[in-house]
Amino acid sequence: MGSKRKLHRPLLKLEQRDGVLQVVGGNNWSSYLRDPYHLLLTVPWVGFLAIVVGFDIFLNAVFAVLYLLDGNAIAGMKEVNFSEAFFFSVQTLASIGYGVMNPQTLYANLIVTLESIASLMLFAVITGIAFTRFAKSSSRVMFSHVVTIHNYNGIPTLMFRTANERRNNILEARLRVYLMIDEITAEGQMMRRLHELKLVRDHSPVFLLSWTVMHTIDQTSPLYSMDQETMLRLNAQVLVSLTGVDETIEGTIHARHMYSASQILCDRRFVDVIHMGKDGHRYLDYNYFHETTAL
Repeated sequence: MGSKRKLHRPLLKLEQRDGVLQVVGGNNWSSYLRDPYHLLLTVPWVGFLAIVVGFDIFLNAVFAVLYLLDGNAIAGMKEVNFSEAFFFSVQTLASIGYGVMNPQTLYANLIVTLESIASLMLFAVITGIAFTRFAKSSSRVMFSHVVTIHNYNGIPTLMFRTANERRNNILEARLRVYLMIDEITAEGQMMRRLHELKLVRDHSPVFLLSWTVMHTIDQTSPLYSMDQETMLRLNAQVLVSLTGVDETIEGTIHARHMYSASQILCDRRFVDVIHMGKDGHRYLDYNYFHETTAL
């Protein structure tokens, strides 16, 4: 039997933002309110700490109420009120044990046993999630603001730039580039199609500084005979996906970028970022990384 579970959000809104088709509210932490694990991984650190502190206070308050159900549960105090029961729960949950208050009835010892089990599970979960947040690899990869199309060795070529902002090595870096366009089938059905763009070089054993990515627009290219007006009409988008191994953390990193049709500039080329200095050394100037010039 197939699963009959219904989607939390069966209706998603799509809209164009700067020419890029996006799902409204589909890629932020608030979309995981019914998925606690992903929520704790994606919420900002301030929110994560607030959730942890809030849940700790709530849990201690619950156990404080349980202790108060037995007036003789806690020894060491003449009259135990909520605040004293709360702080006794804090000491029990954190395994502090100052020795001033202690459980003195069977009921209290059973609650302490239950709270000690809860503390083991709570700290294991929080420690695991916190470590996952710290250990999660992140990329610092920069992409040029625009894509250019101009003749290269006499053949129209699509180009864009990417750079490693950390200045360390990304090993075995691989790039995949796709063209997304609206297509109408013979039956009149509109579909969003994904076409892979073959690159002149899609692999780099060491990605350190800058990488100019090129796609030759020949008769086998999905962009063949497609001008700017056609790309705008088809809501064309260029999706870039980069993967590699960060040499520092020895972990796989991912980077993604999207270009809209309005960001694809024809008959322009990128300004050269490498120049020869007066001292005879080559320099890479990132001030011109996004700059283009007319042919």
